[in-house]
This record gives sequence, structure tokens and C-alpha cells, in this order.
Amino acid sequence: MDFDLLIGIFPEVLLDGLILGFMYALIALGYTMVYGVLEFINFAHSEIFVVGAFVGVEILLSLQSAGLLERMPWVLVLMAILLAGMVVSGLLAVTIERVAYRPLRAAPRLIPLISAIGVSFFLQDAIRLFESMWRNAFFLTYPTIQFFDTRLVIAGDLDISVKSILAMVGAILMLIALTLFVNRTKLGKAIRAVAEDQSTAGLMGINVNQMVSLTFLIGGAMGGAAGALFGVQFGTINPYTGFIPGIKAFTAAVLGGIGNIPGAMLGGLVLGMLEAFAASYMSLLTGGAFGAEYKDIFAFGVLILILMFRPRGLLGEVVREKV
Repeated sequence: MDFDLLIGIFPEVLLDGLILGFMYALIALGYTMVYGVLEFINFAHSEIFVVGAFVGVEILLSLQSAGLLERMPWVLVLMAILLAGMVVSGLLAVTIERVAYRPLRAAPRLIPLISAIGVSFFLQDAIRLFESMWRNAFFLTYPTIQFFDTRLVIAGDLDISVKSILAMVGAILMLIALTLFVNRTKLGKAIRAVAEDQSTAGLMGINVNQMVSLTFLIGGAMGGAAGALFGVQFGTINPYTGFIPGIKAFTAAVLGGIGNIPGAMLGGLVLGMLEAFAASYMSLLTGGAFGAEYKDIFAFGVLILILMFRPRGLLGEVVREKV
């Protein structure tokens, strides 16, 4: 075993884990927002995330065809795809809640879950149909933006691309903004009141339906932003791109403590680190017997062990029984 190699690649593996972890964390925020209020897992969130990615690529391709992509400042380009992805995905999430979830709110919990799975499949096929009719293709590639691919040297041979920095900084800023919103604003307090007890919150004059819609709007917007950043980071998307990241982001939310906003960020980072280290070190440590293809088994195996000893997650709190 080459210990010098193990130590030599450590900084790069750590950086890859951070990038992947922040991406999972940003998607996980949408899961944890909805669960915190309704105790409901929105399995269509992975497709809401993909919609944000497709909105971003459509804007970039339109700017490229108009000859504006290279002439516009990169800040305006990034803000355009982020804001558009957040608006479209947020409004889509609100529409889904109003059409597919709200009529089933009083139904047994299994019924809305089945509805969410149905919405997920519907959105996958809807995206494929739209893109097939619009571009005659639904495997799309983000146009190259030279500044985003610029690599900055951190130390020695270790460098990082600008787009990776933007993804991490964006995730941190959104976490801070969301935490401040939920804890410091009147709307945030109203959302927390609805999460605590919907009936009592309604008696206190809070419009429960509006707060639930606002929660879906925020969660969807976070997913849309994550989708746009994911497309910029990884380049190629399709209608089914969101399935694996969505499952892993949900896992990250559970790992950190479902319903806990900082927990979603921590869970994403832990899962990203586990994946990165497993992908890079597993082959070296086992003499090639296990390679990077087993990284998911390792990551989810550690998750199972953690939840066996701490079922509520790393930062989750014990749920009090309501009487």
C-alpha cells in the first residue's frame, strides 16, 4: 500500500467531498423544509430540481444562439439562470402542492406518498416530451463558459474551478438566508407555528394553506437553484438526472435530522465526504478488490450504522407527542 499516495491525494479528495456534499445539502433543504411543516416526504422534489437544471440550460442555449453568452458578464449569466430556476421550480412546487397534495392532506399518510411518486413520474415524462418537441433531444449539455471553467490554484498542485467555488458559496449563502428567514422573520415564525400545530396556528389567525404554499415555494426554489448549479458543475442533464441525487439528498436530510435545516447541510457534507473518500480510497485500501463503483454501498452502509445508534439523525431532536 502506497501511503505517500494516500496522503498525497487527501486534499483533492477532501475538496471533491465538499463540492459533492454542498450539492446534496442544497437539494436536501427542499426535502427538510416540506417535512418540517407537513411531516411529508415530497418525492417529486428530485424532478423539481431537474426542472431548475433545464431552465438554466435553456437560458444559456438561448443566449448562445443569440450571440450574447460570451458578451454578457458572468455574474449576470449566473444570476439569470439561478433566479429563473428558482422562480420556475418554486412556482411548480406550489402548483404541485395545490393540485396533488392539498386535497389529500387529511388522507392516510400513504396516499400523499403515492401521489408524490406519481407526480415524479409525470414530471419526468413531461420534461422529456417538452424537450423532444422543442429541441428534438432531451439529453442536453450546458454551454461552456470559459470563466466558470477557470481553475484557481489553492496550494501546490491543488486547484479548484470557479464553478465549484460558486456552488459551495451559493449553498452556504442559501443556508444562511434560509436559517435567518425561518428564525428571524414573522413569516418564518408563522411557518414554525404551522409546523408545531396546524390547528392551533389556524386559531391564532395564521393562514395555514398560505404558509404551506410558502414552504413549498421556498423548498422548490432551493431545488431549482441546486439544479442550475448542478448543471453548471456537471454539464450534462436529462429528465432522469434528478433520481440519484434526489435519493442521496433525501438520505442526507435523514442523516442530518429530517426537518432540521442545519442538519440537512451537515448530512449533505457527511454523505459527500463518505462518497468521495470511498471512491478514491477503497480501491487503494483493498488492493483493487473494491473500486469506486462500491462507493454508494459504503456511504449507505455508514448511514445505516449511524441511524441504528441515532435514529433521529445527527442534529435531529426527539419529536414530542402532541396531546
